[in-house]
Amino acid sequence: MRFVKMHGLGNDYIFLDCMESMPEDLPGLARRLSDRHFGVGGDGIICVCPPDRADFKMRMFNADGSEGAMCGNGIRCFGKYVYDQGLTDKRHLTVETGAGERELSLLIRDGAAAGAAVGMGAPVLGEPVTLVLDGRECAARPVSMGNPHAVVEAEDPAALDLSVLGPLVERNPAFSRRVNAEFIRVLNRRELVMRVWERGSGETLACGTGACAAAAAMVAAGKLDREAVVHLVGGDLTVRWDGESGQMFMTGPAVTVFDGETAD
Repeated sequence: MRFVKMHGLGNDYIFLDCMESMPEDLPGLARRLSDRHFGVGGDGIICVCPPDRADFKMRMFNADGSEGAMCGNGIRCFGKYVYDQGLTDKRHLTVETGAGERELSLLIRDGAAAGAAVGMGAPVLGEPVTLVLDGRECAARPVSMGNPHAVVEAEDPAALDLSVLGPLVERNPAFSRRVNAEFIRVLNRRELVMRVWERGSGETLACGTGACAAAAAMVAAGKLDREAVVHLVGGDLTVRWDGESGQMFMTGPAVTVFDGETAD
């Protein structure tokens, strides 16, 4: 089985070309290939599939085998994959995801895709939920970007022990489907810093849908402008919440790490 390992700001995935045939037991395959000691290593796998109506269809599975509806860093890499692998020569693509169709505008440099601007859909904000984390009460702001998020403000996200706090938010009874947890600090009207705990994968270096969710939550709270830079552990994303369409737009890089073949 041929694969390509790719990452968006360190959020890394194993890409499989499933246009002709689909491997069996994708959840089990995701667990095996994502293992960083005995597999390829990654935050999950992403399958490039034939579409029902768009240019391509994306299916993604987290490192624990659970299927996710959408992945912001993954979909930028998805665009780079289909362009660089010669599956399309389009620079503007529509991709079916579990969260609906998404539009990509590829950033081409020296004949290869270097990143993408992605229409991420409209955020859906919920009422803040009071959680008790490490003995302290805090507010978590629920936001859906097609997948569920909980945004928590923190004085110093870098100092937090996410191995403890992340699961407490992800599996809190207040969230029926489990959530991705974003721990953030607003620096000014145009910048925020963020660490993320992704359901099914643990702490990752970046999360595109999480960056959009965090920005939307802070715009709604009156603390952030509609266009801002989100500083993540793996690098920066630019996000913009369009006032007319209500849609979030995200721009960032996509990188190929290596390709190979596995007997799985």
